[in-house]
Amino acid sequence: FDPLRTAATGRALGIESEARYRFERGVDADFMALGEQIASRLILELCGGEASQPVIAGAKPETARDVPFRPERVAALGGVEIAADVSHKILNRLGFTVGEGTVTTPTWRPDIEVESDVVEEVLRVHGFDNIPAASLPREHGVARPVLTTAQRRVRWTKRALAARGLVEAVTWSFISRSHAALFGGGADAMRLANPISSEMTDMRPSLLPGLMTAVARNIDRGFDNIALFEAGHVYGEDYQAMVAGAVRRGRSGARHWLEAPRPVDAFDAKADALDAIAACGGPVDKAQFTADAPAWYHPGRSGSIRLGPQVLAHFGELHPRVLKALDVDGPLVGCEIFLDAIPEPKAKPGRAKPLLKLSPLQPVKRDFAFVVDETTNAGDLLRAARGADKKLIDNAAVFDSFAGATLGAGKKSIAITITLQPLDQTLTDADIEAVSARVIAAVEKATGGSLRG
Repeated sequence: FDPLRTAATGRALGIESEARYRFERGVDADFMALGEQIASRLILELCGGEASQPVIAGAKPETARDVPFRPERVAALGGVEIAADVSHKILNRLGFTVGEGTVTTPTWRPDIEVESDVVEEVLRVHGFDNIPAASLPREHGVARPVLTTAQRRVRWTKRALAARGLVEAVTWSFISRSHAALFGGGADAMRLANPISSEMTDMRPSLLPGLMTAVARNIDRGFDNIALFEAGHVYGEDYQAMVAGAVRRGRSGARHWLEAPRPVDAFDAKADALDAIAACGGPVDKAQFTADAPAWYHPGRSGSIRLGPQVLAHFGELHPRVLKALDVDGPLVGCEIFLDAIPEPKAKPGRAKPLLKLSPLQPVKRDFAFVVDETTNAGDLLRAARGADKKLIDNAAVFDSFAGATLGAGKKSIAITITLQPLDQTLTDADIEAVSARVIAAVEKATGGSLRG
């Protein structure tokens, strides 16, 4: 009838009974003699007869125990002052025998073992509501941040991708060896010693296999427009990195009479990656774009986002060979953002800059079209235009791209719009012409192109 054995056996066998309920909570062994007398009286009253003398075998177990108790510990542990005589009266009413520095527990309370148990009984009867509320001491006026920069970046990335309409998914960290090999993995060092199934034998080298498998399941259930993302660790032979991945399939939205949806493309994946990098404080205005995405991307419809030699993200359309191997109906676009590679903003001493600085003066926009080599990246052209006058040029964006026989072989036209935002005084025609001349000179020097006539 040991309570621990009864409870453990009942859980193991799944037995729910009245006997288990009673004995796993402890039964008063001292009640046996009184229980025998009550039972004998009921038998005599209901059935008649004559009772013999009781026969007692064995020794009664000693369940009462002496537990130390100091009345001042009620205030120390419970946070409320209770007089010693009040504590003693409460314990006496509960069946305890109060002595000098100790109390003797009643036989029906085998759960009372240490002094804190006795204090709890006093507080329970006195009333937990009578314990005054107390604020925890704070060493600093403003609470210090608990999360690290890496942990906050995961939250920022999730928020940014969710704001772009993607739904978070959580996939397994284990994938099959054939799938791992498609994404640069499959090494023996990344193979599990005891895989839970033949489809989960290797640590994932990328988040895309799990997301693509989730896309395939959604397609089987009749969903066409799918946008999923995940943030988690990927694994290599000598590294473990925190990465965010996103995939899109289908069209940009549901059918609508006002605006026809378009198929998603590599630029949607690029925008997802840039928004995630920007949410983490990455310098997206200084990023370079190169066409050297890994082999699991389409070679002509993908790229990488770099900051010098450091790769911040890959994006683009997934390779048809990979889609076929994972049995996913394409086309499918995706991106991988390497959160650990995003540099932290440099802390500058002095007064913090205001988050928003508005100018009361009217902005001015000017459009330029440049003829450049067809291999020239639009990002290089934009960086050159922005650098022409960092004080006045507030924004630069591409609004058109054209290639045709009229431009000559191997040439294309890139049209950009420049926004000039004066801060001190309204710009004159001479000021605007001077800035325009600097923009043209900077673009011609950086790209070797010329202003289109």
